[in-house]
Amino acid sequence: MTAHYFEDSFVKLHYYKFGQGPRHMLCFHGFGMHGKQFKLLEDQLGQEYTFWGFDLFFHKETQLKDQSLSTIKKGLQKAELAAMVLAFCRHQGIESFSVIGYSMGSHYATTIVEELPAMVNEYIVAAPSSLNPGVLIRFFGKNKAGNKMLEKLMLSEKAMMRCISFFKWLRFIDATGRDILQKEVGTPELRFALYACFTYLRLLETDEEKLIKQLDLYQIKSIFIFGRYDKMYLPDIGKQFFAKFKTAEVVVLDENHEMINLNFVNRLADTLL
Repeated sequence: MTAHYFEDSFVKLHYYKFGQGPRHMLCFHGFGMHGKQFKLLEDQLGQEYTFWGFDLFFHKETQLKDQSLSTIKKGLQKAELAAMVLAFCRHQGIESFSVIGYSMGSHYATTIVEELPAMVNEYIVAAPSSLNPGVLIRFFGKNKAGNKMLEKLMLSEKAMMRCISFFKWLRFIDATGRDILQKEVGTPELRFALYACFTYLRLLETDEEKLIKQLDLYQIKSIFIFGRYDKMYLPDIGKQFFAKFKTAEVVVLDENHEMINLNFVNRLADTLL
């Protein structure tokens, strides 16, 4: 594995390269993680794929050129993300690729399929919040009052912890989701990153009709992976989508939300190879 940077007009993007296969896979991690999250794939799939694991916006080493509140509140347009990915691929000489996204990263992967379908070979999403982000993400990201509340919570660790516990009590999240979030709000920098992710990425909401059209038109192999015990994104969230798009491959693992492990790798390798 090697670490690198790619810069364009609005971001200094940090990423990892691993594997040495002839096919390419762009990897988009979950909230609070980093570009190494899919490193486990290398042992079984590294001869088939070269992986590009990005530190996503507001995570680890990746930095927007302008991380002001005004820029974050403006939000990231789908076309802007697609242009960045396209520039990266041209820089690396990548003509086609697969995408894999986990939880928050599924919004990135889905946007790329919507915007750059002719380049995509395989579309893989795990714990796919892009199918149904849930009440909290919509409230804090797209609702004006909710987003203002989240902005205020950035200033207080104690208030944020109480808020997360309250949402657990309301069953908006489960114990695993609560524990993940509580680990991510321990410092002002982490709380800012949480606010920024909810706010900056709010425009990456899936256009179901467009996604299905692109998957069908370009015959993109699609794999949706769920955890049977993932209370945040149970398989049921895809019921409406899969009724419209019947060629998707749906995999249900005996896992909770934190599913990127050897079991995940084994099942994915069986599906791809």
